[in-house]
Amino acid sequence: MNSTLGYGLVLAGLAFASFGALVGLVGGMRRDDAAFPWVMRCVWGFFLCMLGANGVMEYALLTNDFSVAYVAQVGSRATPTIFKIVSLWSALEGSILFWGIIMGTYVLAFALVHRKEHARYMSLALGTMLAVGVFFTFLIAGPANPFHSVSPVPLDGPGPNALLQNHYLMIIHPPMLYLGYVGMTVPFGIAVAALLRGEMGDAWMAPLRRWTLVAWLFLSVGIILGSWWAYAVLGWGGYWAWDPVENASFLPWLTSTAFMHSTLVHERKKMLKLWTLSLVLGSFVLTILGTFMTRSGIFNSVHSFTQSDIGPTFLVFIGVLMFVCIALLSTRGHLLVAESDIKSMVSRETTILVNNLVFVAITFTVLLGTLYPLISEAVRGIRVSVGEPYFNKMAVPGGVMVLFLMGVGPMLPWGSSDPKLVRERFWIPAAVGVAIVGACLLAGLRGFYPLLTFGLAGFVTVITLRELALPVKVRMSEKGEGFVTALLGSATKARRRFGGYIVHLGIVMIFVSVAASSAFVTHTSGTVRIGESLKIGGYQVKYLGLASGQEPHRTYVATKVQVTAPNGDVSEMAPRMNYYERMTDPVGTPAVRETAKEDLYLSLMAFSEDRGTASFNAWIFPLVGWIWWSIPLLVLGTLIAVWPARRARVTADAKTPAAGSPPEPDVEMNPGGAA
Repeated sequence: MNSTLGYGLVLAGLAFASFGALVGLVGGMRRDDAAFPWVMRCVWGFFLCMLGANGVMEYALLTNDFSVAYVAQVGSRATPTIFKIVSLWSALEGSILFWGIIMGTYVLAFALVHRKEHARYMSLALGTMLAVGVFFTFLIAGPANPFHSVSPVPLDGPGPNALLQNHYLMIIHPPMLYLGYVGMTVPFGIAVAALLRGEMGDAWMAPLRRWTLVAWLFLSVGIILGSWWAYAVLGWGGYWAWDPVENASFLPWLTSTAFMHSTLVHERKKMLKLWTLSLVLGSFVLTILGTFMTRSGIFNSVHSFTQSDIGPTFLVFIGVLMFVCIALLSTRGHLLVAESDIKSMVSRETTILVNNLVFVAITFTVLLGTLYPLISEAVRGIRVSVGEPYFNKMAVPGGVMVLFLMGVGPMLPWGSSDPKLVRERFWIPAAVGVAIVGACLLAGLRGFYPLLTFGLAGFVTVITLRELALPVKVRMSEKGEGFVTALLGSATKARRRFGGYIVHLGIVMIFVSVAASSAFVTHTSGTVRIGESLKIGGYQVKYLGLASGQEPHRTYVATKVQVTAPNGDVSEMAPRMNYYERMTDPVGTPAVRETAKEDLYLSLMAFSEDRGTASFNAWIFPLVGWIWWSIPLLVLGTLIAVWPARRARVTADAKTPAAGSPPEPDVEMNPGGAA
């Protein structure tokens, strides 16, 4: 019953997406206003079908309906309820189904928010998004169908992948990442509509920027939570290994970040129109490429799914996307003419352009290093390995350059600049940066790139705080307002600018944390008997013995460890090994003692109850927690930037004209430069 109902809903969703895509694109190109209501009906139909299909699958998982193929693949009677729910995205077929409801939600949200604006433009944008929906519902109905019937029906299943039920971060990490990936469909649809119409005015740059920011936020949080999961679960003593699937999420993050900076130049100077849309299209193509890399099984990774039959289908879709994007940019790009030029090399628009080029260079470097092993194997029949040294050597200088530009850009004015004013703005932040480097040297820290990163972080932080405080200072002096009133008034008036600088502070935290935890990590390993200690840094790790236990879905063996910190504080830690019924090898869970200064990280490698010994890997990671603590700043800054400053206003002459009349002027959305 569940198989039939779920599959029927998927087929209905495919029909709604196909009809809506056809009507939206054809009606939009013909400037037929009557097409839009039909597109809206299809959007609702697609959303409800995807919602229903996901609901059916969740019901099957919770009721242990092993007649459904996906439940037989990942379900288990012993799996705790919370992991039964999240097992929807624990394997290939379920994750694609989950993507369907996320896509349906995004498309419906976009349609409802902008339903009263240009009907023809909306028809093109929604038609494009539903065309993407056609591809994913085709996958669900065909090569990735989770609703196959199983006969004979098994009495129980293996449960989800042990790694995916070994830590609660897996409850939120995949949805965040999927929301970032799928969210890029909305700006892709807007960009395609802009190219088909041959115009990109302020009316559609505002929603394009806002929806990209939403997807960017989810993608950022998903990447950070993924690194946290790798750090907290895998026990290898790290959080980022340039794994192909990690890179797959990083690539669209780079291009979408470049896009958001490029929109500043487009808005202020009416420049880089075609380049800005190219970044949007490229970001979406990279999300589809990343999906292919994750789900085709062509890479060996703890993050990727097993071998599947969807790889060729994805390759065809990527080829179609590339053709469509290149065709649109080459045939319609000439209509997006820049309205001004760069006047000075020492200006904010110049630094943003350089910023964009650095982001694209890093993207190309990471993409090349990720795909080169596959290309080498296909062409030469030799599988080579591209590891961390390549990525660090190529990406680290680019990252340092991005950090430098984060400080220089806000410091420079738009257009031509006064050298004297630039020097006045430069010397205090530069002095702070140099002082930080000097303090690090006196503290005994060495290393060119780490110290350069710390110095630039101080440089950028001073400039960012000054740019945040300047509007408040002006309002306090000119209007006599109190600090809180001036702060809130400034945030409302320049919401995007204010939010962007808060995000910059979060990014600076990540730079500092990565530099410190990578360059100044301390590591040791050893085997100790009960009562003996392992020393690392100023810590003493004393092994006290073993403890074992039983949980509904696993058994475990944990070590009792007493840790004496350099300041004399005593605490207990319990790194452990978890044993799952259908896995031959245990899954380790490290123990972490977290402080603002550093983490003590213990991983259990082996133990012998007879001999009373245990083998540990131990690390000290300075400032590593700052990576995860940057999330509140990223969320706060992005929410401030995307929150509308005032309700949308449509001018009288922007109403939709009658059929056959000239193209309507742009809608004035969020006047005052709101995001």
